[in-house]
Amino acid sequence: MSRPIACLRDESLADEVLRLAAVAQCPLDRVADPVELSARWSGPPLVLVDDPASCRGLPKRESLLVIHAGPPPTAFLSAAYDAGATRVVCLPDDADWLQCAFADAVESPAGRAGPVLAVVGGTGGAGASVFAAALALTALDAGEPTLLVDCDPLSGGLDLVLGTETTPGVRWPDIRLSSGRVSAASLHAALPGRTKGNARLTILSGARAGEGPTADAVSAVVAAGRRTGETVICDLPRHPTEATRSALSSADLVAMVVPADIRSCAAAHRTMTTLRDHGAHPALVIRGPSPSRLTPQEIAKTLSTRLLAKYTFDRDLPRLIDQGLFHPRPSLTRAAKTVLRELTPNSPRASPTPRHP
Repeated sequence: MSRPIACLRDESLADEVLRLAAVAQCPLDRVADPVELSARWSGPPLVLVDDPASCRGLPKRESLLVIHAGPPPTAFLSAAYDAGATRVVCLPDDADWLQCAFADAVESPAGRAGPVLAVVGGTGGAGASVFAAALALTALDAGEPTLLVDCDPLSGGLDLVLGTETTPGVRWPDIRLSSGRVSAASLHAALPGRTKGNARLTILSGARAGEGPTADAVSAVVAAGRRTGETVICDLPRHPTEATRSALSSADLVAMVVPADIRSCAAAHRTMTTLRDHGAHPALVIRGPSPSRLTPQEIAKTLSTRLLAKYTFDRDLPRLIDQGLFHPRPSLTRAAKTVLRELTPNSPRASPTPRHP
């Protein structure tokens, strides 16, 4: 992947920008003039200029930062955003933000934002955690780097589902975030996981004691996975918490697991209503068989939502999980593959934060 580039006329600004890039260990190329800038415009993950006129006539692109010393005048802001700026960076006030942007550029070799999938049970014991784990393992088998995040403060821990409870690494009670950003590299180094080929599954599980995740922590962890192009899978509790709402706000797709029986459907209706009140619109994953021969299509119609996938419960599953031998069988794997294909296609990496108004 090419390096970020900077076309900066103000030498004092250039020195500060180069310093911040060095602190973030981000190689930064400096171009001499708008002609050289134009020749290298489309490739870099990040472009920095201090004169909006440098971009005149160039096509709009993501991650264009316009640098200014101190608060910019209104005319400068207008010119910057007319040129397609993602953000106007005011130094020294925005120095920490710019350093994080450089770190993001280093950590984002994929050049695209990773998708986020939230999984929730329609009723207690629906199997949402098992399905979230099946999604993560299926994505890993497909060679996709994946981050599995346990967002349920009262769960037994996703590490027990995956048989990694004795694997060294931190869990949620050990995560302490001092800012709104967490390094993906630090997460990968601290958390347990599995690898297959060049792909890695990183697991952030809850524990059997201590506090669950905060909303800010979930947001920071999910953002770290997205920056690096990972498929981020969040296992959510049925009752929304602040952390749940944070994950839902980031999700490209919300999958609700519902057993195919009447009582579970009644409970799922209430869960669906609660999630919709929080702005989420779950689609269904139906777990069969149905004792009363309800079809997945009938359940989807009753709950006024669309059907994503269906699978058949494996009677050996509880034993395999207890023995630390869980791996999705064919029916569960097919459903997981179907849901993963539904994720919104990855778009070019977005800017770290929205532009100023």
